[in-house]
Amino acid sequence: MESNYFKKSIPTLLFLALFSVLGIYWFYTLLSPQKSLPIYSPVDVNPRLVDASLQHVKKNHKIADFELINQKGQLITGANYADKIYVADFFFTRCGTICPIMTSHMKRIQEVFLYDDELLLLSHSVTPVMDSVPVLKLYAQNKGVVDSKWNLLTGEKKQIYELARKSYFAVLDEGDGGEQDFIHTEQFVLVDKQRRIRGYYDGTDLKDIDRLISDIYLLKKEYE
Repeated sequence: MESNYFKKSIPTLLFLALFSVLGIYWFYTLLSPQKSLPIYSPVDVNPRLVDASLQHVKKNHKIADFELINQKGQLITGANYADKIYVADFFFTRCGTICPIMTSHMKRIQEVFLYDDELLLLSHSVTPVMDSVPVLKLYAQNKGVVDSKWNLLTGEKKQIYELARKSYFAVLDEGDGGEQDFIHTEQFVLVDKQRRIRGYYDGTDLKDIDRLISDIYLLKKEYE
């Protein structure tokens, strides 16, 4: 009798055990929500980095569309980055200080995500007159840039500088994008598939690059 009773109880015991495991899992899930990256709007950024016309904006900030030329002479627009996560920066090929370090660190990101179609890279020249297509092409070849993964952009200076100041909030100094205007920044900016800013990183700091790589993986989980 006791043996039969035990056999009849097995399904009930298994059900209770499974229910307990699921209960514990959901309990800890509720108590420990998954970490997610912030979404940056102008009010979340150092006011010195934000154009006065945008400092009141509290939400829905997105990177503006653009039309620039890459190292292959191709027209690159925001459409090329639609539904992509990407890392953006600003550099120039003749820079002998921070830019070589930034380029090597961007290349490291390229290597980590080389076969990941979800992640792209985008570098804007801040001296577009000097950084013509042939100059960018040679620079890309020398630095190991994979054209399908990483665009080096030249084009209208005013457009590039406006992107830096009003879209990416990457520079402290004010300017009009004229001949005497010059920006120089170590910022790497992480942008999500909705063209929203999700993080800022020091492109010269290897530890910050490691943090950026970790944050890219975290951001990718949002789209799984």
